[in-house]
Amino acid sequence: MLSSGRTVSCRLLRPASWLPVRQGSEGRAASTAQKELIKKRELEKDELRPLYMDFQATTPMDPRVLDAMLPYQVNYYGNPHSRTHAYGWESETAMETARKQVAELIGADPREIIFTSGATESNNIAIKGVARFYQAKKRHIITTQTEHKCVLDSCRILEAEGFSVTYLPVQKNGLLDLELLEASIRPDTSLVSVMTVNNEIGVKQPVKDIGRICRSKGVFFHTDAAQAVGKVPIDVSDWKIDLMSISAHKIYGPKGVGALYVRRRPRVRLEPLQNGGGQERGLRSGTVPTPLAVGLGAACSIAQQEMEYDHQRVSMLANRLVQKIMSEIPDVIMNGDPEQRYPGCINLSFAYVEGESLLMALKDVALSSGSACTSASLEPSYVLRAIGADEDLAHSSIRFGIGRFTTEEEVDYTAEKCIQQVCRLREMSPLWEMVQEGIDLKSIKWTQH
Repeated sequence: MLSSGRTVSCRLLRPASWLPVRQGSEGRAASTAQKELIKKRELEKDELRPLYMDFQATTPMDPRVLDAMLPYQVNYYGNPHSRTHAYGWESETAMETARKQVAELIGADPREIIFTSGATESNNIAIKGVARFYQAKKRHIITTQTEHKCVLDSCRILEAEGFSVTYLPVQKNGLLDLELLEASIRPDTSLVSVMTVNNEIGVKQPVKDIGRICRSKGVFFHTDAAQAVGKVPIDVSDWKIDLMSISAHKIYGPKGVGALYVRRRPRVRLEPLQNGGGQERGLRSGTVPTPLAVGLGAACSIAQQEMEYDHQRVSMLANRLVQKIMSEIPDVIMNGDPEQRYPGCINLSFAYVEGESLLMALKDVALSSGSACTSASLEPSYVLRAIGADEDLAHSSIRFGIGRFTTEEEVDYTAEKCIQQVCRLREMSPLWEMVQEGIDLKSIKWTQH
């Protein structure tokens, strides 16, 4: 174990400049085949499953949510849009109860809640729907460089249709500069889309201030709140939010369902993405899956009751994890603002360690790399690049996700394994050895052979 007294410079070198990398389609195919073989072997082993520390990717369903859903999977199976018999009425009542539960969590009117298949669909409907409805007079949209891929890709689709999109940079701490936002709004701006809590680094944007600026300029404000709803208090009226995306599986609900909040006054108009029976106020045609809607409603109801307790407990566990790791390992950097954040999302960069190598070493803990590396690419995360992280540090980042069912023992085990493996990998690293000898890595010119 590394003693807490050791301190070294935090300057790095891009790992790709000294690590051999297989290029081309042949190398990519071999790498993919290798990964699939490793996955198959791991799944075939009759061993204990790894600890789950990836709550930003998804959450386990709360058993109370499953209890609420089961009757609508088996006994109450009517189509909620059937108006001529009891089967339909039962399902419709359950669906409307769920709609009310979602609305109460965010301070909305139940009529403003549209059920969707998840936050990706909600984001697509909100951004494309508003842009296309108001395109005769307004053809400009504003978002940030650290949004979820479905927001950025929706904006790129609109750019291909002739819309103008401004991708605002964020500051080093991951937060948006409000003065820059205000200066970027034009007379033809129809929509501003900024996520509430970032899925990768956990920073919480000043959504209330953004809503105030947008309302004063007569611009609609959409926020992707998939990582925030049920975890931090939200009031759509007080925060002047016009559209908000929600996902059930991020708050201990079922996968495959989400919601879109669409303000009624002042009214927000949307052009629907899919057409059909005109369900959900004509904005999202298709039969609402009653069991899934009930699950989302139950998850929202539980979150509302337990939010304060969950937040305190997650904060305690997060502090425990960070303090244990940082007290034992030098040159560990927390990405994102240390104060304006959701504590359950911790993104740490371990200098002189490749993130993918650390993930493989920690195979008995389910974690995620902050790096968007694939078998075909060594590109670091665009979110970490946007906050100005050196490419080396971006490559060395790991995201730790803590949630409702995480235990102190799991946190302690994860911290101990992380300390052990980082020390082991650093001892194998020529970069770490050079730093220990006092060599300034930035002063060295590296060449590839």
